[in-house]
This record gives sequence, C-alpha cells and structure tokens, in this order.
Amino acid sequence: MAFYHNWAAQFTTYNRNIKLSFMANIFTQIGLGIFMVIYNFYIRKLGFSEGVNGQVISMTSLATAIILIPAGIISDRVGRKRVIFYGILLSGIILIFRGMVSEQGTLITLAFVSGLTMAFLQVSGIPWLAENSTAEQRVNLFSLHFAFMTAANVVGALLGGGLTDLFSLFVSDLNSIRYTLIIGALIYLVGLVPTTRFRELPKKKETKAKKKLFQSISWKNDGMKLIVLFAFAQLLIGFGAGLVIPYLNLYFADRFSASTTSIGLIISLGQAATALAMFIGPLVVKKVGDVRAVVYLQLASLPFLLLTAYTHQLWLAAIGFLFRQALMNAGNPIQMSLMMSKVNDSMKGLANSVNQMVFNLGWALMGPVSTGIVVKYGAYWGYSYVFTITAVLYLMGSVYFFLVFKGFSTKIETAASVKI
Repeated sequence: MAFYHNWAAQFTTYNRNIKLSFMANIFTQIGLGIFMVIYNFYIRKLGFSEGVNGQVISMTSLATAIILIPAGIISDRVGRKRVIFYGILLSGIILIFRGMVSEQGTLITLAFVSGLTMAFLQVSGIPWLAENSTAEQRVNLFSLHFAFMTAANVVGALLGGGLTDLFSLFVSDLNSIRYTLIIGALIYLVGLVPTTRFRELPKKKETKAKKKLFQSISWKNDGMKLIVLFAFAQLLIGFGAGLVIPYLNLYFADRFSASTTSIGLIISLGQAATALAMFIGPLVVKKVGDVRAVVYLQLASLPFLLLTAYTHQLWLAAIGFLFRQALMNAGNPIQMSLMMSKVNDSMKGLANSVNQMVFNLGWALMGPVSTGIVVKYGAYWGYSYVFTITAVLYLMGSVYFFLVFKGFSTKIETAASVKI
C-alpha cells in the first residue's frame, strides 16, 4: 500500500504536459500493440514468404534509422508539440493503409514510409518528458512512462489476438486480421486528442540554440562523448533485439503451433511483467547506482533468453519470454534518465535520435539475417541459433556498457539517482 501511495504521490507532482502525454501514449500504444502482434500474420495470410516479413521489418527500421537524426534536429527547432501531433497523425493514416493494401511492393513502400513518420513521434517523446520535469523526477518518471506504455501494449496485444479470433467466426481469416489492423490504427489516432492540449515550452533564442548545437557536436563536449559511447552499446543491443523481437509471434506459432489468442496472451503477459519490472528499476538504482542497475538487469535476462531458445515446451518458452522481456527492458528508463540528465535541452532531441537510430539500424540489418537462418535451419534449430546469437550480443553490450560507463563519471550516477 505504501508502495502505491509513493508512486501516486509522485504522479501528482508532474505537470499538465506530462499527464496529457501519458494519455496520448496510452492510446497510441494500445493501437500499436494491436497492430504489431497481428501484422506478421497478415503478410502470411496474403501468401507471402518469410522473406517478405523480414523485408517489411527491415525497411521500417531502416527508414527510422535514416530519418531519426534529422527528425531530432527538427524536433529541437520546431518544437515537440507540433512534431508529436503530426507524427501521430501521419503515422496513424499510414497504419490504416498498411492494413488495407495487399500488393508486395506497396506493403514494403508503406512500411518504409511508416518508419519515417513514426520516427518523429519516437524522437520527441523522451525529450518532451525531460523538458517538463526536474532531474530529481526523471528516473521515476521514465520508469512510470515505460510502465504505462507497456501496460497499454498489453491491452493492445490482448485485443489484437482476441479480435482476430472473434472476427474469424464471421469472415475469412484474412479479413478478420485486416479489420483488427484498421481498428488498431483508429485507436492509435485517438492519441491525437490529448496532444492538442499540450502547452509548448518557451523556446530559447535561435542563435543561442544553434551555437549550443554546433558546440555540442564535438568530442571535446562531455555530453557528446556520452551520446557516442552510449550509442555503441545500443547498437550491440539493437543487433540482438533485431534478430528475435520482431518475430516472437512467429516463433510461438512455428515452434508450438500456438493460436493467435494464445500468442496475444503470452505477449501481453510479457508486457505486463515488463510494466511491473519498471517499478523495480528505481529501487535497484538506489542500491547499486545507474550503471550497475542497467548491467545487472540485462545480465539477469540472459538465462531466460537461452531457456526460450532451446525448450520444447510452450509453458517454459512463455516463462523464459516473460522474464527476459521484463528484465531486459527494466533498464531502459534508467539509461534514458542517465543520458537526458547530461544533455542540454537544445540537443535532447538529437541525443535521443542518435540512440534510437543505432537501435533501429540493428533491427534493419538483422531482419533478413534472422528470417534467413530460420528458413535454412527450421523452426527449432533456426530459432535456437538466432536466440543464442542474441544472447551473445546482449552479453557483449552489457559488458561494454559496464566497462565504459563505470569509469566515465561517478557524478553521472550521483546526479541521476533519486530518493525513492
């Protein structure tokens, strides 16, 4: 009870922009949760090969990686409110079209355009929260933000699987998936409503902002050092994630012949476990500091990743997935707080865009690799090899993060830590 009151009391300290941002994120993440858990099956039902699935995911991530840095600079210049609003509007419209078209070239083209439009929303969210909060609030704020996003994804994943099975009682399997995708896109667009009530923060003088930006893009700048060093760690994690995360629904379907409802339930439980784990992160930070908290949580996820890789039992795979999902993602808010606390407001969008760019680059490059391995080695050994490679990349990323950042600056950990 005290735990609940502590977090509820913290929520009341957040300003109007943050609370409205939470509302917008709930709708967009429910919509995305529906869309992402079903879309791979849509491509299959259209009769396309696994290679097309890999191409779609790769093109989405590649587009995001390409546009993220320009999007971050635009976000820093134009203002977060407008970038977030138009990001939701354009990406929501594209999602509707993605759920309607059936020609291969159009599917891939819209996937690329979707990656471009979502990047503007993706790159502005964290800086918007950072600019509307104090350094003392951020670890808890980011944890709560990711928890809300994840919980909304749980609802979306459950709705995605359930609606598809429900519609399939009345229409063809293809149309049941198509209707579910369009519903997901419409829910996503409802996220526009809270953004219209955002209040843009006063902008600093343009000349001053430009000066700070160009000064910051230098290795002599400590903030830029942090961004570049952190980006390499994210690149390793992104390579690993790009091998398995986009295909988890196909993994459960291929290896265990699970239904869409079962897959939706498993993925939803994984998201729910992640949401709960977000509240653990600040407690771990208090005990061991920011850097060690991230590393310990990531390393703890590896045995569960390997369990998922080699088990023959669906229930064991589900348990492995739940714990891996929760532990690996619990460190994300801590990482974001660490980076945002050291970067000037005038380049927060750039910092976040670099971070997101390298992660999406990993997804873009690894998509075809993952599907190629599974096609060559089959549903058991193909996924086993892919998951094992991911475990090695996660291990490398975690060790690198610890070795680089433990001595980068002790004061970073002190500054980012909060009293809980």
